[in-house]
Amino acid sequence: MIERETMAKRLELSERSNRIAKAEIRTMSVECERYGGINLAQGVCDMALPRPVLDGARRAMETGINAYTRHDGLEVLRKAIARKMADYNGIAADPETEVVVSAGSTGALFCACYALLDPGDEVIVFEPYYGYHLNTLLAVDAVPVFVRMHSPDWQYETSDLEKAITPRTKAVLINTPGNPTGKVYTTDELRGIAELALKYDLFIFTDEIYEYFLYDGRKHVSIGSFPEVADRTITVSGYSKTFSITGWRIGYCVCRRDWAEMIGYVNDLYYVCAPAPLQVGVAEGISLLGPEYYAGLRASFDRKRTIICGALRAAGFTFSLPQGAYYILAEASHLPGKTSKDKAMHLLERAGVAGVPGGAFYQGEEGDGLLRFCYAKEDKVLDEACRRLVLNLT
Repeated sequence: MIERETMAKRLELSERSNRIAKAEIRTMSVECERYGGINLAQGVCDMALPRPVLDGARRAMETGINAYTRHDGLEVLRKAIARKMADYNGIAADPETEVVVSAGSTGALFCACYALLDPGDEVIVFEPYYGYHLNTLLAVDAVPVFVRMHSPDWQYETSDLEKAITPRTKAVLINTPGNPTGKVYTTDELRGIAELALKYDLFIFTDEIYEYFLYDGRKHVSIGSFPEVADRTITVSGYSKTFSITGWRIGYCVCRRDWAEMIGYVNDLYYVCAPAPLQVGVAEGISLLGPEYYAGLRASFDRKRTIICGALRAAGFTFSLPQGAYYILAEASHLPGKTSKDKAMHLLERAGVAGVPGGAFYQGEEGDGLLRFCYAKEDKVLDEACRRLVLNLT
């Protein structure tokens, strides 16, 4: 007969689940709603979506494209992504065998990590990091190893990167443009990473979801476009941010054929497929929106960056100017509170504006004086948030 104590233990959460914490971004969004504040915590990207994207999805629904798709996505979307990868990223990808559409870029990264990493494999992660990257690695029983980037330019020492590599290291994970720092990796930095990947036989996971959000004349460079590492790179991206459709969950990864096949099988297991009519909407957006759309996107967010930076400076924050994406990781030592969570809650209570505690992006105490702010908001909402910051903190 099974002892009662043993039976109780069998009904506990898995050991794996104990390593995964609720994202602080989500927590602050809930707190913001409770206080009736303005949410500059979560990267919701609440602007109007482009008309071709909306019309394409609507027509797909009306014409019956509402059933399961192939596990790696509809042909029309895979072909559109392959064209875009060739034109914008400089990466040649066969849409039939090397493109996998998944449930957002987060889903695509999870499927890639599940397919390619074994329990105990070490993965180099640059710190400050995006929390979902960390939790994805923990969810597949990989071991993150951190390399610190330093403000104001969020640079790192190549020697620190190489020292972090051990016989158990399987991959390096980069995010460019980066969340939460806004860092855009230079060609030289990417070539340095490529050299180490070749030297130590590593995978390269690259999350490029913010690839169109660039400032001050910067260009996006995909490490997967380097011929020497093309066959060891998994490029992850999506259209949640670019088309303001974060709730649609349309992302993808591009990599060599044998990896893509298994990533597709994992995608089928966990998600079955991304929403069919929404895939069509994204495909039409990729095909119909020209350079003027992306130029307008950059100009719009450059202006939003200027607005929020002015307000944050006036409210006593210091920070480095984001090079890309749409986040600012700001020094908030002038706010009361011992931890970054204390400071975030003080700001929400006093000004009615939610940011993300900087501790969400670091392993140690380095983030305790920092807050992250998202400026992917409609102008009227961003203006009101800035007004509240200046009014209540000066």
